[in-house]
Amino acid sequence: MGKALVLELGVEEIPAQLVDLAQNTFEANIRTWLKENRLDYDQLQGFSTPRRFGVTVSNLAEEQPDAVEKSRGPAVSIAKDENGEWTKAAIGFAKGKGLDVDDLTVEETEQGTYVYAVKKVSGVKTIDLLKETFPLFLNIPFPKSMRWGSNKTRYVRPIHWLVALYGDAVVDGSVAGIKAGRTTRGHRFLGETIDVLHADEFEEKLLSEYVIVDPTKRQDAIRQQIGLLEEEHNWNVDVEEGLLQEVTNLVEYPTALFGSFSEEFLQLPDEVLITSMREHQRYFAVHSQAGELLPYFITVRNGDHRHLENIRRGNEKVLRARLSDGVFFYKEDQKHSLDTLVSRMDVIVEHEKIGTIKEKSERTKQLVEKLSSAISESGDVSSNAARAAEFLKIDLSTNMVDEFPELQGLMGSDYANRLGENEKVTTAIREHYLPRFVGDDLPTAVESALVSVSDKLDTITSSFAIGLKPTGSQDPYGLRRQAAAIVNVTRHFKLSFTYEALRDYAIEISNAAAYPSETESLKDDLDEFFKLRFKAALEERGISYDIIEAILVSPFGRIDVLFDKADVLQELHHTKRLKDVTEALSRVNNIAKKQEGPADVQVALFEKDEERELYDAYVSLKDALSVKLLNGEVSSSFEELEKLAPVIHRYFEGIMVMSDNDQLKQNRLAQMQVLSLEISRFAQFQALVLPS
Repeated sequence: MGKALVLELGVEEIPAQLVDLAQNTFEANIRTWLKENRLDYDQLQGFSTPRRFGVTVSNLAEEQPDAVEKSRGPAVSIAKDENGEWTKAAIGFAKGKGLDVDDLTVEETEQGTYVYAVKKVSGVKTIDLLKETFPLFLNIPFPKSMRWGSNKTRYVRPIHWLVALYGDAVVDGSVAGIKAGRTTRGHRFLGETIDVLHADEFEEKLLSEYVIVDPTKRQDAIRQQIGLLEEEHNWNVDVEEGLLQEVTNLVEYPTALFGSFSEEFLQLPDEVLITSMREHQRYFAVHSQAGELLPYFITVRNGDHRHLENIRRGNEKVLRARLSDGVFFYKEDQKHSLDTLVSRMDVIVEHEKIGTIKEKSERTKQLVEKLSSAISESGDVSSNAARAAEFLKIDLSTNMVDEFPELQGLMGSDYANRLGENEKVTTAIREHYLPRFVGDDLPTAVESALVSVSDKLDTITSSFAIGLKPTGSQDPYGLRRQAAAIVNVTRHFKLSFTYEALRDYAIEISNAAAYPSETESLKDDLDEFFKLRFKAALEERGISYDIIEAILVSPFGRIDVLFDKADVLQELHHTKRLKDVTEALSRVNNIAKKQEGPADVQVALFEKDEERELYDAYVSLKDALSVKLLNGEVSSSFEELEKLAPVIHRYFEGIMVMSDNDQLKQNRLAQMQVLSLEISRFAQFQALVLPS
């Protein structure tokens, strides 16, 4: 039989966004530690609140099982001399394992005959091992840490208590000078300091002191309480998961309540009200059943139901002050024309080496125009996207965004709409920041997509041009995130420009702006940067490593086609169909490497029908493949290559490429080279791993 275990570290309030990191990392580390120490258990559960985190383990074995350790030593030829006596190498090996040299055994293996040290290791009692878990509390990669008092330990927040109970026994040890015990602390204002007599009663004891230690139960309680308020008032509350998670990590004993604000604030755009309540106050916005924003909010206090009216009035007062500021700034911004807001961008510097926000907008507009032309979009789409590019950053010059930076894009869209711009333009302004992170919404229209890609590409290119490239884990300007967004948007909208065109347009415009960059080195840097982004996106998609290697070959072509090619090959991966095609195409690619210099195929030198048949197939492929890939017809492109496979097999059955006649040899190598170039438009098939 085993016993329950609880390990809890008590600290000052951890920032909400770091609570999950603490719990999940520690829980994973404990699982690994238990596995490494051969300790069985029934269930392990992490827990956390703003003031604590740790794990509970049920039915944890009382001691390790006995084990046999077997270690391979030197080969017998080294372990024994010509007289069969043990050498110093064997003696040293045995001594290092705590054995006498005569305890060594000899075994035959596939690699040869070796000596082994085999010894029985008695299991250690769990209570004596558990103190080894304490350093795991400190092994959490918090982004920032601090020191307190005379303590030399750096940690996310000062440590105040440590509970370590195995059954009813305290585990001996300490963390950062805090000795382990059975004393924990309840809610900061409602609870008391208490002793936990047995690990089994830990959660129940804390609940009696107004701490719901399980974050899942706290979150369920919040969701249920909001649901009751919805039902009582016939409201519709959008419980945004990110906000719910944050609120869960801000409280130990949640109680949901609602407040109200003056209807005069409803003159503000819904996004302003919702964002202000969510980002600054951690409130949930309230809508009617018809979807209309109502002058109410729901908040979650860290406490019980006592004195809720005081809590409500305090929250209403704080929100009223913040929204009053919003109304003032909003009205002030309405006094200015679009031209005035645009002119203000001339004095907002993006970067001292890059220029102003106004100059960035002009570059973005040029990119939009080039990309629109490249994909032959209609005049309306092109003009709307270009118009939006002019006004993308106007809200950076407004009072509202100065006060509420998270409203970038939303306020620009609202102001442009109020000043008479059409819906396509205002939507593109609002959506040009999308997607802002993994899993975020994508733009909803082509105009928005063109503007989003152009804005992000200009940021990346101009940053690279002045040497601001991401290094290691450092990416202060979020260039990797913006590149990933470009990939997602171009894939989603199947924008038909190639990556190379995208890159060259951006470099052309950045050089026109007199950035100190050398075009070729800038191309190389951007190619390597985007290649890594393509690779990361393909890996997230579950594409096999060999397929990624096969298709990530410059030129990359259309970004959406690149991913479609990966999908086609992944679907056929390890099938006979792909194997047959790959064997034929790879043979061409491998022989083509032997061709030196330019390929000049002379049809007059063909001696056999197989050569003419392959050449005709090459011409047909050349005409079809480039067009199909440019049009995004990936499955059809693969079928063109598939039709080539039997022709290649017949060719090699009847033709000796490496002929004794040098003229014939060079002509056949040239034929292999031009064919290989066409094949490689789809993939480097020789990189694929074929099934045995």
